[in-house]
Amino acid sequence: MRTYELDQSDFELIEMAMNVLEKNFDDGVYNHTVGGAIRCKNGNVYLGVNCYEIHGSCAEYIAIGAAITAGEREFETIVATHDKAHNHLLAPCGNCRQMLLNYCPDIKIILNDEAGNPVKVEVKDLLPLSYKRIIVSD
Repeated sequence: MRTYELDQSDFELIEMAMNVLEKNFDDGVYNHTVGGAIRCKNGNVYLGVNCYEIHGSCAEYIAIGAAITAGEREFETIVATHDKAHNHLLAPCGNCRQMLLNYCPDIKIILNDEAGNPVKVEVKDLLPLSYKRIIVSD
C-alpha cells in the first residue's frame, strides 16, 4: 500500500473535522461522536458529523452528501476524527470505503498507518478486490 505524507492542508482538514465535532459532540441523546471533513479538488471543504439512529450514517457520508448537494463532483481528501482516537484519526468503516470507492475512486483518506503515524492512502488500497458498480448504457 502506497502512503503519502500529510501536508499543511491535511492538518487543517483534520482540525476542521475536530472543530465540527467539538461544536456538535453529544455522546448521549444523538451520539454525534465523529467529525468528518472532505476537501474537493477545487479546495472547497465540507463537514459532517455522524448520526446514530436505526440505520445511522457515518460522518464521511454526511460530509460527502453535503458536498454533492452543493454540486461538487471531484474530491481530493477525506478524514474522520474522534477526540479519543490516536492522533484523533479514525479509519473509515467498510460501508464508507465502498461508498468512497463508488463516488470518488481517486480520493485519499487520512488515517493512522500500522505504526500509528498519520498518513494518506488511496481508497482503492483499503478495499482490494472490491465490488465495482456496473453501469449499463443503451
